[in-house]
Amino acid sequence: MNIETIGVVGAGTMGNGIAHVCAKSGFRVILVDVEQRFLDRGLATIAKNMAREVDKSKLSPAARDAALGRIHGTLSRDELAACQLVIEAASERFEIKQPILQQLDQLCPFDTILASNTSAISITKLAAQTKRPDRVIGMHFFNPVPVLNVVEVIRGLATSDQTYVAVKATAERLGKTAVEVNDAPGFVSNRILMPMINEAIYAVMEGVAAPQAVDEVFKLGMSHPMGPLTLADLIGLDVCLDILHVLHAELGDSKYRPCPLLIKMVDAGWLGRKSGHGFYKYE
Repeated sequence: MNIETIGVVGAGTMGNGIAHVCAKSGFRVILVDVEQRFLDRGLATIAKNMAREVDKSKLSPAARDAALGRIHGTLSRDELAACQLVIEAASERFEIKQPILQQLDQLCPFDTILASNTSAISITKLAAQTKRPDRVIGMHFFNPVPVLNVVEVIRGLATSDQTYVAVKATAERLGKTAVEVNDAPGFVSNRILMPMINEAIYAVMEGVAAPQAVDEVFKLGMSHPMGPLTLADLIGLDVCLDILHVLHAELGDSKYRPCPLLIKMVDAGWLGRKSGHGFYKYE
């Protein structure tokens, strides 16, 4: 399949990052969200991040302008019918993703590939919401998308070899390393990462150490670029909680039970960087 136009559903942190790398790599991009303010915020973030790349001499002004010109923002999902690949980047909840996949299945030509940027939800379950399960696949990008050069490409039970090959080639054109992963709760990254973050939160809740101390141990003792609590703030504590809920429900193991402190912080609206308050405070 020749993929020239990519649709992205959701202009939030992940969606605008995906649109950024797709446009920069030469694809036409249709970026969709449900409200103009969310769309405007996403487009402004893309422009700001590309301007930063220009300032660092990683991108020429002409290349930036060309990339921005390849992005079309809209509130109408009907326009996604022009895409050969649509990447859903909505919130990490099945009840939100389900109707989106069902609508995309109705709107898009039957040979269009539908991909989900889910962090943990079953691709097989998402694919079953459509009449094209062989053309549904997972593309789990990492935050920040323009910086981190890996994508988990997740095959559902019915995902065809043709779909996998097309998506792998697309990921590589984006400058990413495509890592093939079979469908399982949390895939590879979050099945390993989230229990570590959760245990770090337990350490804080139980008074073992302050957040700064937990992070320093991982940064200085284990050569992590950032500690688990700083990373949790970057990912979003609500996203971490949603992923842990999926892991706990799907795998049935108590080791995935979300820490009560994490639940309390999300209930308080302390979501990390995006809310200005998590384990640390942000401007």
